[in-house]
Amino acid sequence: MTRPVFLPAFIRPDPASLDALPVRIYRNLLAAIRAGSISAGMKLPSSRKAAETLGVSRSTVNTAYDLLRAEGVLRMRPGTAAEIIVPKIVEAGKELLPERRISERGCLLSEDVRAGSYAVATGTMGPGVPDEALFPSDEWGRILRRVTRQRHGSLAAYENPFGISALREVVAERLYADRGVHVSPEQILITTGTQASLTLIAQVMTDPGDTAALEDPAHLGARTAFLGAGLKLAPVPVDEDGIVPAFIPDDARVVYVTPSNQYPLGSRLSFSRRMQILEQARRTGALILEDDYDSEFLWRGREIAAMAAYARGGEVIYLGSAAKTLLPALRIGWMAVPRPLVKPLRAALRNFGMMANLHTQLALAEMMRSGLYRAQLRRIAKTYEMRGNALFQALACRETVEVRQPDGGVQLAVRFRKSGFESRVMTELGQKGFRPARLSALCLAEKMEGLVMGFADATEESVNRFCSTLDEILC
Repeated sequence: MTRPVFLPAFIRPDPASLDALPVRIYRNLLAAIRAGSISAGMKLPSSRKAAETLGVSRSTVNTAYDLLRAEGVLRMRPGTAAEIIVPKIVEAGKELLPERRISERGCLLSEDVRAGSYAVATGTMGPGVPDEALFPSDEWGRILRRVTRQRHGSLAAYENPFGISALREVVAERLYADRGVHVSPEQILITTGTQASLTLIAQVMTDPGDTAALEDPAHLGARTAFLGAGLKLAPVPVDEDGIVPAFIPDDARVVYVTPSNQYPLGSRLSFSRRMQILEQARRTGALILEDDYDSEFLWRGREIAAMAAYARGGEVIYLGSAAKTLLPALRIGWMAVPRPLVKPLRAALRNFGMMANLHTQLALAEMMRSGLYRAQLRRIAKTYEMRGNALFQALACRETVEVRQPDGGVQLAVRFRKSGFESRVMTELGQKGFRPARLSALCLAEKMEGLVMGFADATEESVNRFCSTLDEILC
């Protein structure tokens, strides 16, 4: 049942007005109707209710309603609520409303570069998405209930908007133990995820017109952050050893890389190239944004420490999150930043309102400290390795596509050996419940046709259906 119009939102007292009170009510309501704020079909409250709400007599309200009825905008029947009946007036009024123009900065920030990446909004085997069924809901629920029942004093208000000390301390410990990155807890900033981290850095560390170098193809979140800051994009090609340093321009203000597991092609940045990029950043003053994407899942080859572990002059900001180990919906990530950038980035994070949820931070800190986080990681890593290899094996024997065995991560790129099939394959897979990403949408310079398929939630049945669909179209 539709609630009656809340009259105080439209009736404005005007002590200077010479009009009688019923006329003022009538004119206020008529103006709201003409502006479209009160539309056809909406009901006005009864005269008794309206009088109580406005603090006037029923006769005042009845007089105002009679004036609206005489105007032809109100229908009044015995036993029913008064109803607005003026669709034409509303439409005419809308045309007179002033245009609200989005600013140039707003246009940049609101551009949806992801719009062409997917054929459907939801579906299985989407890239970068963990299996929700593997989320440790019982353990997380117990910890979350415990921390939400406690009182946290000033933390429950606005203290430490850049992250609670308990989480920053354990993240700093994990980065040193697992990735070789030696930073203090003060250098850790807790954000709402890697996308937020990239946006924050782009807005604070660059000026419009600066150059941002990024892998090509690359994660669209980086492109979104850089375009939103008004930066010029310099795509850098990727091969079997990762991003090619020779193509990184010297005027790049920031350089975005995913060295542990390049998204979306899956290559790992070689040690020698890591050193080349670090040396170039020291020479040019560029800031390296190391998105340690999928570093938790490594199945083949020798593990290499994060690039931030080799930084000597504050040339690297390290980015990580709990999106794959737990869930993206927890909206929590972290940055390890050089000491000179701690103060300005902390202040900017607060000003942008990118503060992570307190209870989520507390629960994650306890989970990491207790060993539950590491146990969860070991459990899902084995499952994802098995599922990733199953998808690779199913595709590797098909001559119509090109794939490489995943070294880690939760997705792999499927490249077509012949062009012209990408759109049709995307449509057919979407109709059958799959949600791959369009590989060409991730490319800037050299367009590659293919798919980026997630395998975190893959089953034998879904892999078979996926491969059968490809065979029907490509063979």
